[in-house]
Amino acid sequence: MAKYKLEYIWLDGYEPVANLRGKTQVKEFDKFPTLEELPLWGFDGSSTQQAEGRSSDCVLKPVAVFPDTTRENAALVMCEVLLPDGTPHPSNSRATIIDDEDTWFGFEQEYFLFQDGRPLGFPKDGFPEPQGKYYTGVGYSAVGDIAREIVDAHLDLCLDAGINHEGINAEVAKGQWEFQIFGKGSKTAADQVWMARYLLERLCEQYGVDVNYHCKPLGKDFDWNGSGMHSNFSTKYMRETGGKEYFESLMAAFDKYKNEHIAVYGPDNHLRLTGLHETQSIDKFNYGVANRGASIRVPHSFVNNGYKGYLEDRRPNSQGDPYKIASRILQTIATVPTP
Repeated sequence: MAKYKLEYIWLDGYEPVANLRGKTQVKEFDKFPTLEELPLWGFDGSSTQQAEGRSSDCVLKPVAVFPDTTRENAALVMCEVLLPDGTPHPSNSRATIIDDEDTWFGFEQEYFLFQDGRPLGFPKDGFPEPQGKYYTGVGYSAVGDIAREIVDAHLDLCLDAGINHEGINAEVAKGQWEFQIFGKGSKTAADQVWMARYLLERLCEQYGVDVNYHCKPLGKDFDWNGSGMHSNFSTKYMRETGGKEYFESLMAAFDKYKNEHIAVYGPDNHLRLTGLHETQSIDKFNYGVANRGASIRVPHSFVNNGYKGYLEDRRPNSQGDPYKIASRILQTIATVPTP
């Protein structure tokens, strides 16, 4: 029997953006524990905006487990929050997702690295050269001296943990980066995005750097791109049957529920969805083939394959909760009948 360090990770009850929380317990196992072997664990919800002090008990339920290669005999345990009676806590957005192993999601997480209150590479006063050369850039003047070290280390941490991390790149603004996560199953990618965020934030502690997920950290009045979390999605029906008629019905439903989508696509999105910087206005809905200024980008491959495949919702922002985003997308899809 070996002692394993189990880092239980969950989302707190803060609004409009939940924070990641984590605490470690030590348990003995013959080998790396399976999800089924991990126990429930209580915590003080009054310290995380999830309970009052007079009745503070909340429960952590493990939902995914990953090896933590930064520590010996260690695991990262993604958890849902339950009430003492075993029902989902009101802050538990994961519990609202329709279970469907044949739904696939891919999330493109953009973010800024901040140090001393400003993006990495920004001078103490003023701004660096205008954006243009930073996207996928190479060299000190484009990415600085520690950003690439951070993002490469983060990529390795995610791969070591078994997260389906699909790539990284420097983004349009200086100090801005992106990573991509893909998962099969309606909750898989969202679980892994949250774990990847946790690993990135924990890694950046070593560098005195913060991860800023705000969609417009420099404000809307400056000519610097904001951050999104473009959400690629498909169901089995979309991939295998599809068709133009179904696609048009699906887009009509996304238009009908556009306000419900915006409500869960991250705070302050009005600062980002302005019709500029590759966005559609927040109060409008449209779609277009290869159109990065549309609400929904339709890949050429989708049309060429008989309107079958995946679609990209470009409205979710970088602070969005992937659980809420996945849940809303599936709720809208469920309103569209299939022949």
